[in-house]
Amino acid sequence: MEEVEIPQYFLCPISLMIMKDPVTTVTGITYDRDSIEMWLFTAEEEDVAAETTCPVTKQKLPRDIELLTPNHMLRRLIQAWCIANASNGIDRIPTPKYPLNKSHIQRLVRQVNNDQLCVEALRKIDALVIENEKNRKCLEEVGAIKAMVSFIIKNLKERKLITGLEEALRIFQLVWSPTTENEQLVKENRDLIEAILWILRSEMTKNQEVIKTHAMMVLKNVIGVSSSSLISGLNPEFFQEMVSILRKESKHHISQQATKAALQVLIDACQWGRNKQKIIESGAIFELIELELGNTEKRVSELVLCVLAHLCTLADGRAEFLKHAAGIGVVTKRTLRVSSSTDDCAIQILGSIAKCSATKEVLMEMLKVGAVSKLCMVIQASCGDYLKKKAMEILRTHSYAWSNSPCIQVYLLTRYPGQ
Repeated sequence: MEEVEIPQYFLCPISLMIMKDPVTTVTGITYDRDSIEMWLFTAEEEDVAAETTCPVTKQKLPRDIELLTPNHMLRRLIQAWCIANASNGIDRIPTPKYPLNKSHIQRLVRQVNNDQLCVEALRKIDALVIENEKNRKCLEEVGAIKAMVSFIIKNLKERKLITGLEEALRIFQLVWSPTTENEQLVKENRDLIEAILWILRSEMTKNQEVIKTHAMMVLKNVIGVSSSSLISGLNPEFFQEMVSILRKESKHHISQQATKAALQVLIDACQWGRNKQKIIESGAIFELIELELGNTEKRVSELVLCVLAHLCTLADGRAEFLKHAAGIGVVTKRTLRVSSSTDDCAIQILGSIAKCSATKEVLMEMLKVGAVSKLCMVIQASCGDYLKKKAMEILRTHSYAWSNSPCIQVYLLTRYPGQ
């Protein structure tokens, strides 16, 4: 196969690749559409107020992508050249899709509120969302999130799962960004949370795992920006539903992605009001330990131990933690084996237990399952000074109970006299 020389004007000045959809800017320079649109989007995200410039001429360049003019003549030349050089391994460029304009997307979003047109509109919007980032950004700008919120709440008001729910949840999940407008829309929206809970509780004949996974991802986004008053007022039934998602029995109804979303919701909720007590009373600690016993994914471990660390700050949380025969053992096992954030949470948990619930039986359990030796290892490992200090504090506090253990060396208890 002979080497093919590509005409210079076939190459995009940004990507330096053969242009598939050449468009000309107001500065007269032709770029591949994907490259110049990404250039404009990136510039806007970095500084909305700053002017965008043409990469080649450095002249002022409007950010409106509808001002990009398709260069049909150049595209036909490139197509013909690719066909002529097919025998040399050059692929024919595909015919580009006609770019959607904002008015067309606005019309689709308005149709979501029309009972006769909403299902088809949602399917079309869903296809656009999946296609590319440009479509998602445009949908956000024309108010797609507001339309999806209204549609999701409609399920609750009518007490039935409306056709198009899967698409509406996925559109919300993929289009969502925590803008001021979106936050104002959902941060006090109790109806939206109730609608999502109703969806999670509902029995479905098909696509149950997909729909409930999308519902949990939407809930995670909503709770992440909700007001403190809304989160503080979450009722016990809310936390019972989150805990039910963690149960092994529900795994055929829910994905690991949804499990991680539920864990993040619990972490966010722990910060406010009496939520930690509500979570403990919902039976979360037992389910968290059971979940971690069979877990092999790093991120799940980080989230589980973070929730446990929050809950073990309360006496009831520590009592529930110690009721599970594998509680101390699973936390010990994860220490120094997952990540620095997991180590931090694990030492917090062991520290809370050792400080406030250190009965003779608990201290012997810590020795038996290897927690004491792990604390010794933390002092010697490349951990943060905070963790080493905390581990040393635990060891010194209970040295009388563990002094006869071969894993406790005198030098470990005296090595850092200043701590």
